[in-house]
Amino acid sequence: MDYHEAWTFLNDLQFFKIKLGLDSMAAFLESLGNPQQQLRFIHVAGTNGKGSVCANLLEIYSQAGYRVGLYTSPHLSSVRERFRINDEYISRDEFAAEATAIHAILAGRQITYFEFTTALALLWFASQKVDLVVLEVGLGGRLDATNVITPLAGVITNVAFDHEAYLGNTLAEIAAEKAGIVKPRVPLVSAVAEASSREVVERTCREQGSPLYLLGRDFHFERGNEGKWDYRGIFAKNDMPGLRAGLLGDYQIDNCCLALAVVELLGEKGFSVAPGLVCAALPRVRWPGRLERFRLAEPSLTKLPGQSAESEKPDDYRCYLLDGAHNPDGVDSLACYLEGELYRDVVLVWASMSDKDFVSSLVRIVPLCRWIIFTRPEAERSATPEQLSGCLPPQFREKVRRAEDIGAALALARNLSDGRDLIVIAGSLYLIGAVRRLLLGELVE
Repeated sequence: MDYHEAWTFLNDLQFFKIKLGLDSMAAFLESLGNPQQQLRFIHVAGTNGKGSVCANLLEIYSQAGYRVGLYTSPHLSSVRERFRINDEYISRDEFAAEATAIHAILAGRQITYFEFTTALALLWFASQKVDLVVLEVGLGGRLDATNVITPLAGVITNVAFDHEAYLGNTLAEIAAEKAGIVKPRVPLVSAVAEASSREVVERTCREQGSPLYLLGRDFHFERGNEGKWDYRGIFAKNDMPGLRAGLLGDYQIDNCCLALAVVELLGEKGFSVAPGLVCAALPRVRWPGRLERFRLAEPSLTKLPGQSAESEKPDDYRCYLLDGAHNPDGVDSLACYLEGELYRDVVLVWASMSDKDFVSSLVRIVPLCRWIIFTRPEAERSATPEQLSGCLPPQFREKVRRAEDIGAALALARNLSDGRDLIVIAGSLYLIGAVRRLLLGELVE
């Protein structure tokens, strides 16, 4: 298959819905020669922050000279975003070659979209002989297709409500699914804070004989001046002062600390990283679509030759913030960030999947906004603008505008704002991907 044929075959697999369970995945990987057995992993689970932890780990180990494979999900606009070695995404030809190998082995058998992409990642990383793989869980942990591996270390970022139909209706039930990634005697680092969730993770680690290192108990940070902070490690010899996170939001310090705790543990297993490299790596970390802030010139306005940013007027540009917050915990983090920022007004462009708890998310963020524009990406589970506006308390409905497509929503947001305002895009990664493509172009060429 060429790239287009491979992508089309994969895209058609979306008709097969989510299937949790490891037996079929393990059997399928065996037919591929068990590529996962040739690799060494860091396995990252949790409700929010997984991608940020992965991005930090990728940058740290890349700066230290290792060849690091990164597998994450979902993607924003191109499936190739899920597969990366250091700063290079999988090429079209490599994607097509690995997909062809999988297609041949399948021989007509059914497989899900996520099982296919997970197998493709493992095949590619094995063929490229990477030193280390940072593997992000897709959904939950216990029955996720990535849970066929035995890592050097595991991470559970946090536990919050999301995907309740698959993971459970209490935090303890969700924590049990996340803790399913714990392997016998493999260390786990975690930021799980809520009591019932933490108890589940602690009990699972005891049963598996797995060392557990908790943020705030076994390692922590202390804030300094000018946005810097000091890391206090699991082992005192690994304390690092004067660090700065590359990603926006106070909560990103937690995610950095989780990554640094993993670096400590893997340092005992031969993956050494000099402290100076960590200090240099963290500010370089980028994670597109997650508190990603930028400003763009208005295309309808003409700049004078040599005009500088200082001479621009607010009508010459717009300020944007893209954030993939799509569950109550993620939206709360977004709201906390907005509450600490300086701007005149917020214009919110929002879309949600209809199976998400968008009501409690909206109630948290809507009071911070001057205008709310509801729209709908091209996805079968998207809530309609009418559904979204209908769920708001009456006192907020006068702020609402509706746009039937994303282009119209962006045009309306520009018309309702100027450069002193902040246009926030949130609620759905489908929306973030489409908006980012329109405003900044494709992430992967």
